[in-house]
Amino acid sequence: MTTDDRTPRTGAPVRYRALRLCSNGGGFEAVPDRRAALDLPRFRRTLEASGIPVLDARVMLIVRLPLEVTISQGGRFLFKTRDPERAREAFVQLAGLLGLDDRLAPPPGG
Repeated sequence: MTTDDRTPRTGAPVRYRALRLCSNGGGFEAVPDRRAALDLPRFRRTLEASGIPVLDARVMLIVRLPLEVTISQGGRFLFKTRDPERAREAFVQLAGLLGLDDRLAPPPGG
């Protein structure tokens, strides 16, 4: 984790809430507790070095796993799947590769 992978105000590591269904129902998102400033160039290099295809759109990365994932500079991860377990697995995989906290809050009622 670098200083860029922390919340700007507190300098604390980025922590993520539970995955939640997007408002349009087309995917799931992991949202940091506070706005983050992720080091997208470093993330791109790390993912590409692991053999994962990445499209760099400067303010976001589009990552090709078995499902498509968008990582925003502000810390949001968008998983293009309607399957919450596939989204959770992709989050854990990416968090591990990128050095982020992979613990998500349990889903409501879970």
